[in-house]
Amino acid sequence: MPLYEVETTSHIMIACVDDEASARGFASANYPSEEVLRVSHRPRDAWVISKNLLGLKGALDPCTTARDCLAKAQGDKLHAVRLYMQQTGCDLDGARKAIESNMAIGW
Repeated sequence: MPLYEVETTSHIMIACVDDEASARGFASANYPSEEVLRVSHRPRDAWVISKNLLGLKGALDPCTTARDCLAKAQGDKLHAVRLYMQQTGCDLDGARKAIESNMAIGW
């Protein structure tokens, strides 16, 4: 089943649906108050995370703690965020940024 990237006024989501109409329906069902701005077909097994959108610019140094948490969580982002919060005492937003930025630079 193809992947579609759907951008609404507040979210960008990846939907595994049959066609563009189904992707729009997916966005409308999950975020009914938001306008669909863009729908793009994506190659089946490719997801792209923009480092610029995450605020990562220039040379990046991976965080060993975040990478260890990702390894322990076997790539499960939510579990890795929880582990990172436990190990560092970081708040949810900081932990999410640490885990996502390490995912973006190639965990």
